[in-house]
Amino acid sequence: MPFNKLHVPQDLDPGTCQKINQELHDALVETCAVNPEDFFCLVCRYAPQDMIFHPTFLGVRDPAATIVIEIALLSGRTEAQKEALYADVRLRLDKIGFPSGNSIMFLLENSPLDWSFSAEGSVKRVLKL
Repeated sequence: MPFNKLHVPQDLDPGTCQKINQELHDALVETCAVNPEDFFCLVCRYAPQDMIFHPTFLGVRDPAATIVIEIALLSGRTEAQKEALYADVRLRLDKIGFPSGNSIMFLLENSPLDWSFSAEGSVKRVLKL
């Protein structure tokens, strides 16, 4: 159950945002066994003065063109799966013409009790986990 947030410069083309999210979703399905129907994303746009990125911390990037990929998902993935996800997403970004060096990714893990999609309550309750 991932929920992706793409934090992108305000002038990044909406079509590019859609491609980035599709590639991110496909990478999650392939590397982390995410259900293909668990497809949720919010694109958050920022003005250049509203994001401050160090241009060389752990890699060289263009602060004016950097995106942040925030992924909230159920815990349980191995370190190998997470590393595979990061590598796969970066390959996919390059494939669609977005410079992968201008991306920062991070995961937020939680449990079924931390999600609710309906008036029934948490996913844990609905699925009787």
